[in-house]
Amino acid sequence: MAEAHQAVGFRPSLTSDGAEVELSAPVLQEIYLSGLRSWKRHLSRFWNDFLTGVFPASPLSWLFLFSAIQLAWFLQLDPSLGLMEKIKELLPDWGGQHHGLRGVLAAALFASCLWGALIFTLHVALRLLLSYHGWLLEPHGAMSSPTKTWLALVRIFSGRHPMLFSYQRSLPRQPVPSVQDTVRKYLESVRPILSDEDFDWTAVLAQEFLRLQASLLQWYLRLKSWWASNYVSDWWEEFVYLRSRNPLMVNSNYYMMDFLYVTPTPLQAARAGNAVHALLLYRHRLNRQEIPPTLLMGMRPLCSAQYEKIFNTTRIPGVQKDYIRHLHDSQHVAVFHRGRFFRMGTHSRNSLLSPRALEQQFQRILDDPSPACPHEEHLAALTAAPRGTWAQVRTSLKTQAAEALEAVEGAAFFVSLDAEPAGLTREDPAASLDAYAHALLAGRGHDRWFDKSFTLIVFSNGKLGLSVEHSWADCPISGHMWEFTLATECFQLGYSTDGHCKGHPDPTLPQPQRLQWDLPDQIHSSISLALRGAKILSENVDCHVVPFSLFGKSFIRRCHLSSDSFIQIALQLAHFRDPQCLALFRVAVDKHQALLKAAMSGQGVDRHLFALYIVSRFLHLQSPFLTQVHSEQWQLSTSQIPVQQMHLFDVHNYPDYVSSGGGFGPADDHGYGVSYIFMGDGMITFHISSKKSSTKTDSHRLGQHIEDALLDVASLFQAGQHFKRRFRGSGKENSRHRCGFLSRQTGASKASMTSTDF
Repeated sequence: MAEAHQAVGFRPSLTSDGAEVELSAPVLQEIYLSGLRSWKRHLSRFWNDFLTGVFPASPLSWLFLFSAIQLAWFLQLDPSLGLMEKIKELLPDWGGQHHGLRGVLAAALFASCLWGALIFTLHVALRLLLSYHGWLLEPHGAMSSPTKTWLALVRIFSGRHPMLFSYQRSLPRQPVPSVQDTVRKYLESVRPILSDEDFDWTAVLAQEFLRLQASLLQWYLRLKSWWASNYVSDWWEEFVYLRSRNPLMVNSNYYMMDFLYVTPTPLQAARAGNAVHALLLYRHRLNRQEIPPTLLMGMRPLCSAQYEKIFNTTRIPGVQKDYIRHLHDSQHVAVFHRGRFFRMGTHSRNSLLSPRALEQQFQRILDDPSPACPHEEHLAALTAAPRGTWAQVRTSLKTQAAEALEAVEGAAFFVSLDAEPAGLTREDPAASLDAYAHALLAGRGHDRWFDKSFTLIVFSNGKLGLSVEHSWADCPISGHMWEFTLATECFQLGYSTDGHCKGHPDPTLPQPQRLQWDLPDQIHSSISLALRGAKILSENVDCHVVPFSLFGKSFIRRCHLSSDSFIQIALQLAHFRDPQCLALFRVAVDKHQALLKAAMSGQGVDRHLFALYIVSRFLHLQSPFLTQVHSEQWQLSTSQIPVQQMHLFDVHNYPDYVSSGGGFGPADDHGYGVSYIFMGDGMITFHISSKKSSTKTDSHRLGQHIEDALLDVASLFQAGQHFKRRFRGSGKENSRHRCGFLSRQTGASKASMTSTDF
């Protein structure tokens, strides 16, 4: 997603632990530090795993094993085959009067050793099982006998109810692909977009790279893969994200939308109260590891490490490099409203405040008549400034307004109560959706704290949205949290008939604390410059949202195609507008599926080439091939936002209560950023962004081409030929948004909640 922009402009000044060093710093030292960070993460997670249940065994399982050994001993059976007697002999005698205690201790030690051995064996067995990738190569919808056996064994070794981090110690290491295969796949991927002359030159550079440098760089990556759990992830986080000096707004941060067609309550404070309560319920489940691990295609568990930093996390700016600050807990949120900052507690006597009490606190902030102090209103624009500039200003701010800054950076997350409405409107559905997307992506440049892991945005008409900082996790992680939040605040918490949160206010709660910023004079000019830059960046972004409802995932399934591959190839068609025939389309879909499965199994191209480039910079090796690879511009950056928890939504009875996804900025000044989400079985929503300053791009034009491409692709199949006739028969301009807006009124009327947009 948004990291594409950072990867394109990646020019590292390699440093270690925030201190600047020369490029000649030994790569072995960096590999050692990577492994050290990896092992520290493993050790820090161990204690929490022990308290919540060590997988695949728990403390209760140790107690059961110890009790069984004691029972066998009582029945004059020795399951240890004499080992417990030898352990007793090694224990102190204590004068003979504690002979029975020595037996209990010996049994406990033997049980602990046996328990640990069993756990280790199960971990190793599960790791070996999870290294199998044969299931990825099988046709869609088919499963061979070996895969069925493999899946059964995985489920047996996984236990009945695996927890969020249950698989972490059993996940196999990220494999380092063959460098020859990576170069071959890269050349295949660029062949269609390069002229014959340019491709021949690139192929020559690739062969020279394989002959002279590849083996040495690959050796270092293999060494790192054995020492650290992942040979690329920490470098990707550091060099793509944390060392980037570009502003976070638009370039890195992305957004998530509310329900598209309904707003459960028009009361801003009520929606904020339920949403914050639902988010903190998610955090509680996260801390207790009660969130099931994500399974790829329902079979293979994915790494859950990124979930650790959803809450209580801030990206702190540095002059050369940012760092991520994560707190163990935080019992308040930072709130921004009309240029003022507040610290609002979320707990009382260590228990979470009720939604109605949170609504009361938000209403107090909305009713507070005090004006913003000079320059306070635009203070947050600093988080949208270039990172080096913000780092220097933050040093002064930390000295002059340490308490207020800590209240914001130490909050569970940031909440922005916007004074304007947002969302889909009947009067102008297309423009209102575009404005909604733009407000979530950039706001006004000074009403989001872009450093926080995420900002919850609540508009004046009760519409919600999320602005997410990208370095701590990818979109599926925040998307999972957002699905839970929307489903919980609507269907579980709910609202009373007058639109308020259910329950009663708590008049004994103290007022939210207004934060006081003592801003030195030298910061004033920095705030003004940051605001000016943020407005220029914001105004240059062209956002467009296309709800396409002529068909969705169910039609694509009837064509026996992968839904993601279908959309990806349609997006390519929209971008290049080449006519395609069905045979070529199927070949392209199959090729996309093969590349996707290769990436899933760690055999992708970009991360491997990126890591090779990092090693080459450490070693001062000049590689024209790697330099060319990392200087390319990505004109079309795409991403699907998966709906991961459909069980939380009743799509049949409430078809409009499905998240409409989100979007991100373009990866290139003359390119597009396109995100899409399958909303149920009958709709696809696209979020398109580009730069207004470019003469080559237009988000609305691409949106029209996407609709045309989808219909062109659908017409290749007999079952989809009527879509194109229906679309053209109704008139393009009139049907645009009409089919995705007015037809939804019937579905919305089924819901017991109010829909403020109609």
